[in-house]
Amino acid sequence: MEFALGDIITMKKPHPCGCRDWEILRVGADFRLRCVGCGHQVMLPRRLVEKNFRGFVKKTLA
Repeated sequence: MEFALGDIITMKKPHPCGCRDWEILRVGADFRLRCVGCGHQVMLPRRLVEKNFRGFVKKTLA
């Protein structure tokens, strides 16, 4: 799966704020994601992101 900085993705489970969309801030072995709804940032391992990924909301042209 090809992820790029700035992509907005939908995850399987919603954040406690109710939003399922996340912006990718860092890509590598770990991902840094920012919740689009409330701005909270989390670090998740690539394996977990790829497992819970449901689709792209916005794909950057990078």
